[in-house]
Amino acid sequence: MAQTNQHGFVRGIGLLQATATNMSQMMGAGPFITIPVILSAMGGPQAMFGWIVGALLAMLDGLVWSELGSAMPGEGGTYVYLREAFQYSTGKLVPFLFIWSTLIATPMIMSTGVIGLSDYLVYFWPSMTALDAKLVSVGITILTVALLYRRIHSIAKMTTVLWGGMILTVLLVIIAGISHFNPHVAFSFPHNAFAPSKFLLGLGGGMLISIYDYMGYYTVSYLGDEVKNPGKTIPRAVILSIVFVAIIDLVMNLGIIGTVPWQTAMKSQNVGTLLMQMVWGRPGAVIITILIIWTCFASFYTGLLGASRLPYNAAVDGLFFKPFAKLHPKLKFPHISLLVMGGIMAICCFFNLSEIINALMAMSVVVQFIGQIVALSILRKRQPNLKRPFRQWLYPLPNILAFIGWAYVFYSSGWHAIRLAIVWTLIGFVVFLFWARRKQEWPFGPKVIREAYLTKDN
Repeated sequence: MAQTNQHGFVRGIGLLQATATNMSQMMGAGPFITIPVILSAMGGPQAMFGWIVGALLAMLDGLVWSELGSAMPGEGGTYVYLREAFQYSTGKLVPFLFIWSTLIATPMIMSTGVIGLSDYLVYFWPSMTALDAKLVSVGITILTVALLYRRIHSIAKMTTVLWGGMILTVLLVIIAGISHFNPHVAFSFPHNAFAPSKFLLGLGGGMLISIYDYMGYYTVSYLGDEVKNPGKTIPRAVILSIVFVAIIDLVMNLGIIGTVPWQTAMKSQNVGTLLMQMVWGRPGAVIITILIIWTCFASFYTGLLGASRLPYNAAVDGLFFKPFAKLHPKLKFPHISLLVMGGIMAICCFFNLSEIINALMAMSVVVQFIGQIVALSILRKRQPNLKRPFRQWLYPLPNILAFIGWAYVFYSSGWHAIRLAIVWTLIGFVVFLFWARRKQEWPFGPKVIREAYLTKDN
């Protein structure tokens, strides 16, 4: 029987559901909509190196999430880690900026899955216009919010079912690709593909796309108060999901570009369907398109589930608007947060896919991913007695390498995306100053140190 914790949440998510939640978010639209993008970014099948480097960065960063998530399993994930670490120096500024950036960045991630789903619907609706696709995306977003408007028990079960469909999808794509794999097609590198200047420039863009494909290995960390035995379950789910998805992605992507010439693949809107059309004809194309649509839905369903917990936790701490702190009186989940995040996600569906990916990466890197790396080091020094069921392997080496990797991704996102991230962050800083002034918080009042996860036994 699931337990209810001190915050009113029900601990109903075990290791299987946690891993399924992460993998469903990771294996959604990403591999099926970004293969053409990464092939274009790197100019050929050397894109495989982008996938490999992206997997390495995900694992390095996963070790950061694993230690923080196991030690501080709170609802909101990154918000909790930044709050606990930066309270000593800048009060509530850094967690506020994280929530501020998340209001746009997280719905952006979810909207890419909806956009990818619409791209595959074109196979059944060839006359679909650009406006039709956007309206369909909005309708699917509304349906997703409706399906998430329920207790965590039924959501966990549905997540596992969606995960099963995702596994079936990638297995069929892998089988189709391997059965017709041609190494001459897969490794038909263009002239000067590995010229240092060209390769390194392309690797930055390729790495940005590939790490986007891995996004979601941390989703369960946002549900810390709803996870059974979180000290062990969270790090295991994070690491297992990265390992499984890295293997699946590499094999699947190689299978596709080893069957579909990369010059053709990078121009395709629905490369998964194209693969099956070439291998198994129209019946195979119909089946895989339906399954890819299923997989895309699984990604933004689980992603929105985790994202809806972020503004809630900030509001509970008094760092966001009060209505977000409410739990549904009967179903016990943050319903206001879910509705607002779903609404922003629907708006994001009206933008271009590549622009969304670049912008969300630029907006997420500094405050969230680099911020967490710094937070882990701060907490090692400030809270040495904090219970850490999982400790980062080979610390601080993964921290240093992850920092370098994320800095490279930020640079590779392009000036337009970087400028948007800077402007939005500066606006958030100004909003924070007004909020802090009204609340008499730092820098207009004393810093309040509340080490929420240290106990008398530490």
